[in-house]
Amino acid sequence: MYRALILGFFLAPSLASPASIHCEQCESWNREQAPFRIFGNTYFVGVRGLSSVLVTSAEGHILIDGALPQSAPLIARHVGQLGFKMTDVKVILNSHVHYDHAGGIAELQKLSGAKVLASDIAAKVLRTGKVERSDPQFNVMKPYPAVKNVEALGARESVEVGKLKLSVIHTPGHTPGGTSWTWTSCEAERCLNVVYGDSLNAISDDSFKYSGDTRYPNAGSDMTSSIAAISAAPCDILIAAHPDFTGLLTLIDEQGNGDRSQLIDSSACKRYAATGKERFEKRLEEEAIGH
Repeated sequence: MYRALILGFFLAPSLASPASIHCEQCESWNREQAPFRIFGNTYFVGVRGLSSVLVTSAEGHILIDGALPQSAPLIARHVGQLGFKMTDVKVILNSHVHYDHAGGIAELQKLSGAKVLASDIAAKVLRTGKVERSDPQFNVMKPYPAVKNVEALGARESVEVGKLKLSVIHTPGHTPGGTSWTWTSCEAERCLNVVYGDSLNAISDDSFKYSGDTRYPNAGSDMTSSIAAISAAPCDILIAAHPDFTGLLTLIDEQGNGDRSQLIDSSACKRYAATGKERFEKRLEEEAIGH
């Protein structure tokens, strides 16, 4: 069943403070995960089920994604455990604007003073913390803390902090403003292409159709182009917004231990895209027969 049930995203009534969001998978997603080096100046600082990545430099750092609102204190602690300071995070980026990837950004911005950069469509959502009707999952998404000082990417193809340069790969489809990111990290004389891949899952609330919907008419073509863009990206290491989508959780344990060399896989982006394409084609087939 392709509807929102497959996400486990249906939200339970929240009895916690506004700084927390309750959902079917939130507790397991937010389990503690010791931070670890992925490669070179790239570090995993997220929680067990949701990625957040720190890319560091002497001139300042870039953080990608903030997971859930309740994940923010864990992410900040992980940055410190690696020997870095949150106040040295100069820019925060986002993959897409759902609560499980953007929910913690407002708090992380407060802790760091960083500027938040996002695609033009995503920037509008981050400023309110509320997804718009064009989002395929509009009817099952809850709001999260609004983010201040959000700058739209516009036509920029990269984001730079000092010598850091992260390039934009626009990957709409899962959301209208979805974005993936790519950069180069080096250890000694070896440099690798790292990709932070946005979701390529064609999933939605019950009222949305990827084969054609007035809420987001280009959803199908956007998903197709995004799958192709990730497949074509130079890619030695792939980190997905949900780390279990790439098998990362089978390679690195909750204590941060594991063989990091196995994270290097030049076929990872192509496989990730192929899986997204297979799911998308199945989704379109199910829509055609009315499921």
